[in-house]
Amino acid sequence: MCSWARTGAAGLAAAVLAAAVLTDGAAAQAQPKPPKPAVSPAARMPQTPQTPQTPQALPGLGRPATAQEIAAWDIDVRPDFKGLPKGQGSVAQGQDLWEAKCAMCHGVFGESNEVFSPLVGGTTAADVASGRVARLNDPAFPGRTTLMKVATVSTLWDYINRAMPWNAPKSLKPDEVYAVTAFLLNLGGVLPDDFVLSDRNIAEAQARLPNRLGMSTQHALWPGQTLGGTAKPDVQAVACMSNCATEPTLASMLPDFARNAHGNLAEQNRLVGPQHGADTSRPAGAPATAPAAPAATAATAAAAAPTALLSKHACSGCHAVDGKLVGPSFREVAVKQGNRPDALAYLAGKIRSGGVGVWGQVPMPPQSLPDDDAKAIARWLTEGARK
Repeated sequence: MCSWARTGAAGLAAAVLAAAVLTDGAAAQAQPKPPKPAVSPAARMPQTPQTPQTPQALPGLGRPATAQEIAAWDIDVRPDFKGLPKGQGSVAQGQDLWEAKCAMCHGVFGESNEVFSPLVGGTTAADVASGRVARLNDPAFPGRTTLMKVATVSTLWDYINRAMPWNAPKSLKPDEVYAVTAFLLNLGGVLPDDFVLSDRNIAEAQARLPNRLGMSTQHALWPGQTLGGTAKPDVQAVACMSNCATEPTLASMLPDFARNAHGNLAEQNRLVGPQHGADTSRPAGAPATAPAAPAATAATAAAAAPTALLSKHACSGCHAVDGKLVGPSFREVAVKQGNRPDALAYLAGKIRSGGVGVWGQVPMPPQSLPDDDAKAIARWLTEGARK
């Protein structure tokens, strides 16, 4: 027998012997695998995942708002009282809330004119009966209060609900808003002392509002602005559908000869709000960032740090260095309280806790600035609040 035949026979015998020693269990596990199904050429192409989209969905622009989110934002109250939540509050309850949360800015009787315009005054029982405030047409009467001008109770309710108290807006519950609104209307002689204002009877208050019939829409803002002998309204709430005028682009400019004529305008504006003024110390169009200044000494940096902190924490919105704004000037605070034995701890604590009564009845709300920042500002005050 040839060598290749002998080798093939030996290999065949070995294979038969190996198959013979397989156990029953191993043989049971050695089941033939089913053949793979044929794959078409189209199936072999890479596939792009498909994301179901609603007709309103736009790629990259977020997601539709949920019903709960819409309900949380949809808090406006219309003149027909649609959107008004259920609830009630009495004049007596409103008086307690007023004295605790409102009187500090608006006065015990809504007559304060220190921070905000007076809310109450200038209306009479005759105005309640007629629905038109006579003193609005009296040039000899000096003031205009809220109850003289407002024509819808919904305006009062909605504004109090959204914005009051000024240091904690939207913190009043619906029942508290009803109570405060009832007390304010009671101060103006609109509602009696025992009235309980609610979503069910607010139309009764509307029917007694002194200027409920005083709202006008067909009027001109400026004298002499007439059309055919009648006042031409300043705004016509009609959508333009054809031949619409191109929307103008508003801009402003300052001639070169007038730049810096009265100093750097950017330094003369308050540090809060959107308008900071142009930096007129540099030519128009110059980069917003000035060239790097020489390295300041440690003493200079320490003295300048409070100024940056005053801007960072919006302290300059109510306080100036030298003159009075809403609150006292920093220099006044330094003179009055900077020499106390505990001045540093006292001033840092007052900055963080706020309060009312030390400088009048205008409240300072608590501030959430870090302790180190409060101490830095307090140290600056004890050193005389120097610029």
